[in-house]
Amino acid sequence: MKRLLLYFAAMVTLLSQSSCGYNGMVQRDQAVKAQTGNVQSAYQRRADLIPNLVNTVKGAAKQEQATLTSVMEARAKATSVQLNANDLTPENIEKFQAAQGQLSAGLGRLLAVSENYPELKTNANFQELQAQIEGTENRINVERNKFNTVTNDYNGFIKSFPNNLFAGMFGFKEAPYFKAAEGSEKAPTVQF
Repeated sequence: MKRLLLYFAAMVTLLSQSSCGYNGMVQRDQAVKAQTGNVQSAYQRRADLIPNLVNTVKGAAKQEQATLTSVMEARAKATSVQLNANDLTPENIEKFQAAQGQLSAGLGRLLAVSENYPELKTNANFQELQAQIEGTENRINVERNKFNTVTNDYNGFIKSFPNNLFAGMFGFKEAPYFKAAEGSEKAPTVQF
């Protein structure tokens, strides 16, 4: 009987500890999901600005149709690849980043077009849109960094003792991080 009471007391203590850990896991999991939404919101802002930028460039640089078309195609692809906060896997984040990377490359080409068209560089709409896109790129970077910080907190929490004993039992898995694009460790070559 005494052994049964001791076993029962140990189970109650263990379960009360897991409850605290469980609540912490839920809170951190929700923070990761909320930050996923913030990252997507920043990317959506960029996608919303692109048609305005393309239309502004169209008027001044009609012969750059191929660049304009590739940017709009990249935008369509990037907005079709969604990141589901309930299905954050390294593969899904990689697909999302790849689509966004293609859009970033297209935007870079589009902004480079302005160098060939002095009237475009002085166009107030173009200058404003260019500033908006630069600001949005900064927002994207900030939100991705916050995502990685929140994810680090979550992953550390579910992997620390005693939470690691219960995380798998309750279905909490390690969340992936956003990573730098392939080749970004090499500085770009700038030639004048």
